[in-house]
Amino acid sequence: MNQKEISELRRRFRADRAAVSRIYGCYVNGNREIISYVDESLGNMPQEEAEQYLNLLKKSMSGALGKNLIDVVFSTEQVMDSDEHRLLSALRESELKDGEVREEFYRKIIGALDMDGGNYLILLAHDSYDVPRRGRDGAAQDSETVFSYILCSICPVKDGKLELGYFPGDNGFHNCTAGQVVSPPEAGFLFPAFDDRAANIYNALYYARKPDTPHFELLDALFRTEPPMTSAEQKEAFQSALTEALEGACSLDVAQAVHDQLHAKIQTYQESKDPESLEITGKELGDVLRDCGVPEERAAAFQEKCAERFGGAAVMNPLVLTDAKKFEIKTGDVTISMDPACSYAVTARVIDGRKYLLIPAGEGVEVNGLPVEIREEEAADSPPTEE
Repeated sequence: MNQKEISELRRRFRADRAAVSRIYGCYVNGNREIISYVDESLGNMPQEEAEQYLNLLKKSMSGALGKNLIDVVFSTEQVMDSDEHRLLSALRESELKDGEVREEFYRKIIGALDMDGGNYLILLAHDSYDVPRRGRDGAAQDSETVFSYILCSICPVKDGKLELGYFPGDNGFHNCTAGQVVSPPEAGFLFPAFDDRAANIYNALYYARKPDTPHFELLDALFRTEPPMTSAEQKEAFQSALTEALEGACSLDVAQAVHDQLHAKIQTYQESKDPESLEITGKELGDVLRDCGVPEERAAAFQEKCAERFGGAAVMNPLVLTDAKKFEIKTGDVTISMDPACSYAVTARVIDGRKYLLIPAGEGVEVNGLPVEIREEEAADSPPTEE
């Protein structure tokens, strides 16, 4: 799925569009016991309550592709004959109306999911979407396809905070608590995938609020597929490939060039509003190394190590590999964080035998919020010299 297809489905989860008529689910306590069930018609709810349910479900289609939203791929054997695919298909084909199938699904999640002993709410919804055709002018036309799918959100339920509240009866303020509060989903999924604006039963879209801890136990229980690398694992694999290939010769200039290339990719992607997921290849980054003067054998070694870690094509997501919002340098005692657009301003020098990082100060220098002036006599007496 691409971002445009996800956004098309997300727009349906509004009370005024009535994409979903009924909400199902169950409330599970820390002992993995079902405390209560949810089986509610949205049409009989107050609008504010219906919108809250829909917002919780919609959040399971939010975040960045390849980071929060993970493409799940079923094998042909699984689609043809497997318990996991059969269960998901039964939920979809029954439009969630089969109570026994729902119960089996709840028990599968409860038996696998580790929520650190906390309570949580499983929410399920089914939608049948008459997918409109798009004319050459982009205008919607009559539907030719009905996309039938299920959406699941798993939301932590936490104790509300004790706060002061106004009690009209005695015209005073007293302690009150919000009771049990449903938090945004920790995990969720869409089945089947909405690829090319049609159902793809060979894929599902999995959501993880924390990309570094996507609840592998849930992925295994529901889909029985090879777990993807987390964003932290991808970043570590990329950095180790670069470090090993350069054999300790990674200069500040090389690190800046790689970061600038990733940042430029992210900026261009965001400005273009391209619906496809953002990608960069090991070859593209290898060319960046060559442009920085890295010897050919080391640039080639980097591409090989990327292929080992990320597959033959070595396709990576820049959003995972770097922080698009800051450029950070750490020494043993100091951390420098700046706008990525200004990363070029940092230079490395050796002055009187000591290593320094130099940053042009310019105007508007502050120390702990206090404006300060840098006087001429505070400047270094000897000019910087490169090592």
